[in-house]
Amino acid sequence: MDEMELKTVHLEIPENGNIIVGQSHFIKTVEDIYEAIVNTVPQMKFGIAFNEASGACLTRVDGNDAALKENATRNAQSIAAGHTFVVSMRDGYPINVLSRIREIPEICTIFCATANPLEVIIAETEQGRGILGVIDGSSPKGVESDTDAEWRHSLLRKIGYKR
Repeated sequence: MDEMELKTVHLEIPENGNIIVGQSHFIKTVEDIYEAIVNTVPQMKFGIAFNEASGACLTRVDGNDAALKENATRNAQSIAAGHTFVVSMRDGYPINVLSRIREIPEICTIFCATANPLEVIIAETEQGRGILGVIDGSSPKGVESDTDAEWRHSLLRKIGYKR
């Protein structure tokens, strides 16, 4: 019987930034995500890292910001699961690019898009590693009150997502 070990990996969120973690199935992922981002939010700063699952099994890297490319690479390598990608970003939000990334033909799954503290739950076998899921932020501490709902409504209008 093969053995499996469960692990959690803490990811590093870029300061004043967000990350997206997902799974794809083809080496052109790095270039396709790059094009999706710059064609949607040209001013966004980002780095992309993609772990190959066969052949040379390299972490492929692209982006337009050196620090964010390094952040995405560190996170992808700490996850160390094949066909996993990490996008580290600033000057834009995941909500601005997620639909375009989902349209990329080789994208299989988006596990999360967040600025919260993040843990990735990993299963490791003799063959390699895979992502089982993520722990994104903290557990709920209650149910919103009328005051909390007013704050939420105000925030969404303040940052321009609702009128």
